[in-house]
Amino acid sequence: MKRLLILVCLCLTALIGCSEKQKDNSPTTETQTAAARPSLTIGLIPERNIFTQLDRYEPVADYLSRRIGADIRLKVLTRYGNIIDNFVSAGLDGAFFGSFSYALAHVKLGVEPIARPEMADGTSTYYGMIMVRKDEGIKTAQDMKGKVFAFVDRATTAGYLLPLAYFEENGIDDYRKFLGETYFAGTHEAAIYDLLDKRADICAAKNTVFARLAARDKRLTQELVVLARSPDVPENGLAIRKDFDGDIKSELKKALLTMDKDPEGVSVLRQFGAKRFIETTNADYAGVYKYVKQIGLNLSTYNYRNQ
Repeated sequence: MKRLLILVCLCLTALIGCSEKQKDNSPTTETQTAAARPSLTIGLIPERNIFTQLDRYEPVADYLSRRIGADIRLKVLTRYGNIIDNFVSAGLDGAFFGSFSYALAHVKLGVEPIARPEMADGTSTYYGMIMVRKDEGIKTAQDMKGKVFAFVDRATTAGYLLPLAYFEENGIDDYRKFLGETYFAGTHEAAIYDLLDKRADICAAKNTVFARLAARDKRLTQELVVLARSPDVPENGLAIRKDFDGDIKSELKKALLTMDKDPEGVSVLRQFGAKRFIETTNADYAGVYKYVKQIGLNLSTYNYRNQ
């Protein structure tokens, strides 16, 4: 009888242990909550090289993920136009668009802007610049005949729309025949350095990228000169697909617009190079639409792929 009681006790102990082990291995509430968190995939245009873009935007994405209880993933695309081509195929929920790439995405995809940064100097816009080297002797559009022009991408305001408008204003109907060579550098940074390093005779690029580069490389201000500039257009803003979850979209917008009220948000903004995010609507892009109309482009049929 004593042996039987000992055996029963051992069996009960084993059963209790198995039960506790099962309890320990079962998903915790925290794990279940993490698994149920919504996620957003946000695209980034290649304004600068991929690693620089990620270094700049990742702290913002991490901060917003904590604030809204969602996992925000970033995807840097290799071309401005890829943000249109891959928005659906890459499963993007939104993107930080340049002004012209936003206008294209709004017409073709129906994305809606929610916010854009106001930079440390108080500006929330940028403009494009056509630049040449001071030692090249190019002072007018006619001086560009037979020269090499470095554009950025067909889906950029600064890196392509501005040159189109400039050529039109100066009576140059077909820039491909007028210029000796043209190509797309892919990023504003690359176009600027191609000009500086004499791989191109002319380039078009964004003033804010130029300013960041010039702050650490004095050759840019010493050796390059600006011939023309575009109108001011909105700084790269976040736009979300119109059918995305309305509650999460509202929380995301609220988190962006109140970053400057939160000490942690202020630190992230400083690292990003901005003072705050400001509310942005499609009406803020009126200047872009006007510029496009002036050049005679139809956004719904425009071929934004580099050729």
